[in-house]
Amino acid sequence: IHPLATANAVLNSIAAILLVAGWVSICRGAKNVHRNFMVAAFATSAIFLVSYLVYHWLEGSRKYAGPESLRMVYYAILLTHVVLAAAVPIMALRMFFLAWRGRWEAHRWLGRITLPIWLYVSVTGVVIYFMLYWL
Repeated sequence: IHPLATANAVLNSIAAILLVAGWVSICRGAKNVHRNFMVAAFATSAIFLVSYLVYHWLEGSRKYAGPESLRMVYYAILLTHVVLAAAVPIMALRMFFLAWRGRWEAHRWLGRITLPIWLYVSVTGVVIYFMLYWL
């Protein structure tokens, strides 16, 4: 297993944990803690993206070689992951812009859409890693 593939799974795991921590903190009214967790999640996801691109530039794609019975499950997860992953950077940047401008109502509204998508992408990234390298 290429070290960058494992690093990418670790970065996705960290991003997921930071996203949940950010959500919990805002639910508790800890706005500064929320901000710090979300900035950390964004930075972690940005580092992941660079690492992911470098990995695929160096190694190319890896074909699914797991059990045939899970092939369609893998491709369903992969398809939804890729489609939603393309939206996450745009949505996350918009969230930062809205927070920076103090547009809290729009930030909250978009956050209710962005958080589950971003969390799904982070978690399914780890699932895909396990399905590709451990099955």
